[in-house]
Amino acid sequence: MRASNHLIGLLNFLTFLLSIPILGGGIWLSSRANNTDCMKFLQWPLIIIGVAIMVVSLAGFAGACYRNTFLMWFYLWAMFFIIAALVGFVIFAYAVTDKGSGRAVSNRVYLDYYLQDYSGWLQERVSEDSYWRKISSCVRDSKVCAKMGRNIGGVPESADLFYLRKLNPIESGCCKPPTECGYVYVNETVWNTGGGMVVSNSDCNNWSNDQGQLCYSCNSCKAGVLASLKKSWRKVSVINIVILIILVIVYVVACAAFRNNRRSIMMRHMVKQG
Repeated sequence: MRASNHLIGLLNFLTFLLSIPILGGGIWLSSRANNTDCMKFLQWPLIIIGVAIMVVSLAGFAGACYRNTFLMWFYLWAMFFIIAALVGFVIFAYAVTDKGSGRAVSNRVYLDYYLQDYSGWLQERVSEDSYWRKISSCVRDSKVCAKMGRNIGGVPESADLFYLRKLNPIESGCCKPPTECGYVYVNETVWNTGGGMVVSNSDCNNWSNDQGQLCYSCNSCKAGVLASLKKSWRKVSVINIVILIILVIVYVVACAAFRNNRRSIMMRHMVKQG
């Protein structure tokens, strides 16, 4: 029985350690939401799940150390629901970030981004005026567009050099007009009206050389934010899936150890009664 308690305690300590990367991933997404991605919804469930795993594993560890059956039962039941919640969250996040990617543009290294390429749920989120005002304000305050400027010998880089740059999604979607609009490059964030403007794309009319406006109201900017969010989430999700697999294995072993522990207790009672 003592060996089973030690094993359960060790497994709970391992579970506690596994909560740290989950919590860290949520905090990293939160920092990205405040400074880069500007969308605050995926990180909070992750942070809550990470904290819950941490608290429950400590309860299980205490239960194993002090042989408290109630705490052990609490650990097993709570961890079951936490694992189920983590599975559901991973599936949901993958589902809503599965669609969408940048489109290649002729004679350009960077990609253009279109809102219709992304999932309907995410489109609805960024299409809400009140919500988008907060996001666009965050993007503007991050000064991502102002940081794009490059001077070569005191002169802004040429259009040919700019076209060879690999812009991130927000730079491409928010800081310049869509390529199909036919605007003429002056510098990274100043573009003049040229021939071949595509009227069907509303972003062509939404573009402004006002450095406080640019394409922050464009659908391409919304798509760029979603593309950036997708990249951030995919980085975290790989870690989450690995941890989830380990967590399930640890949980199954903990259940088996707890069952053996209870069987040992019952056998001891039977021996005493005999």
